[in-house]
Order: sequence, then structure tokens, then C-alpha cells
Amino acid sequence: MNIDGLDLTILGPAFVAGILVLATHVALGREVIKRGIIFIDLAIAQIAGLGVILASYLGFEAHGWEVQCVAVSSALVGAAILSGCERFFGHYQEAVIGVTFVLAASAGLLLLADNPQGGEHLKELLVGQILWVEWRQLMLPAGIAIAVLCLLFFKPILFQSSSFYLIFAVSVTVSVQLVGVYLVFASLILPALATIKIQKWNRAYALALTVGILSYACGLVVSALFDMPSGAVIVWTLALLSASMAMIVRVKY
Repeated sequence: MNIDGLDLTILGPAFVAGILVLATHVALGREVIKRGIIFIDLAIAQIAGLGVILASYLGFEAHGWEVQCVAVSSALVGAAILSGCERFFGHYQEAVIGVTFVLAASAGLLLLADNPQGGEHLKELLVGQILWVEWRQLMLPAGIAIAVLCLLFFKPILFQSSSFYLIFAVSVTVSVQLVGVYLVFASLILPALATIKIQKWNRAYALALTVGILSYACGLVVSALFDMPSGAVIVWTLALLSASMAMIVRVKY
């Protein structure tokens, strides 16, 4: 056990990053489950990741604004295509999303084939580097989170139309670059799934957000104490606490 690992200068930004991701993804996750398009997160995240890989392939600085633009543009194009496909494929949309994920992932592998650090880039994209997040990196995600929450509370109709895909794409693109694909998917689905049977939206959101925040807090502390990969520990913590909440909801509701 490493007590020295509990360094707030490292854990603080990571924890706030998790809260920012949860603030939007808990609400988006509920809509994703209702629509039955569970794997859209993985598909859009992989498309955004493909944009990051493409930008790096073209020689842009890893954390420069050019990379952000390419990643967001890629995700928006992917979201627009999936939104259009929903009208044609209807109940088969999940299959289309799965194919999109596979194509984006394969394209990323092709672009990284000649890169000696390709494996490391791919791992960073999937697992994330949440402990390396700095305070200055949280300004854009905070702005996006505030904008999405304002739309959610004042223009909820946008989340029930094709605009949902575009809002989702921007949110996921920013989140993936903070915490990685695995954590984004877990943050989107698990807390929302645990509280999906609660009809009152405000109560469901509050409980799901609480589960998520506790999961990130516990996961970060455990990973720091035992020197374990933070992303993987948080995913498992999210799964365990969400399962516990689901059992409570099942009994109470």
C-alpha cells in the first residue's frame, strides 16, 4: 500500500475530469438506453479517436487545437451519417453502429501500422491517461458540459431529435481525450442503466450521478494506494456500485 500515492495535485484534476464526464454522460446514457443504441458511444468514440490518429499521422501536435478540430469534425461527420442511417435502418441501427465501430477501429490500426509507437497510442486512446490530466485541460470540457446541461434543461426536445447525435458526438469527443474509450463507455451506460427503472428524471439523474462520483472517487483512491491502472479500476468500481444501486432500485421501485 502506497499512502504517498494520495497526491491531490494528481488526483484532484483526475476526479474533476470524471465529474465533468459524468455530468453529461449520465443524461446522455439514459437516452441511449431508451433508443436501444447502446454501442453508439463506442462507435463515435472510435471515430473521434480515428480523427486524433489521423491528425497525429499528418504531423500535428498531440494536444494542439488542430487535433481537437480534426477529432470533433470526424465525430460530427460520423454522427451525421449514423443519424441518417437511423431513418433507413430503424430497428437495425445497432448493427450499423457496430459495423461503423469496426471500420473506424480498423482504419486506426492501418494508420498506426508504420508507427513504432502505434501500440502505445492505441492503448492511450482506449484506456486513457486520467492521472495525467491537468487543470488547464479541463476548461474546454467544463464549457461543453455547461452547454450540454443547459440544452438538456431548457431545450430537452433536442435530445429527442436527430440533434441528439450531434450533441452526443461533441460530448464524447472531448471525454475520450480526457479518460479514454473504456471509461467513457462505462460512465455513459452503467450509472444510467442502474437507475433506468426510476421514472422521475431528476431523481434518476441525481442517483446515477452520485453512483458515478463515488465510483470515480473510490477508484482513484484504490488505484493510487495499490499502484494499479486507474482507468481499469474505475471501470470495475463503476460496475460494482452500479450493480448495487440497480438491486436497491429493483427492491424500492
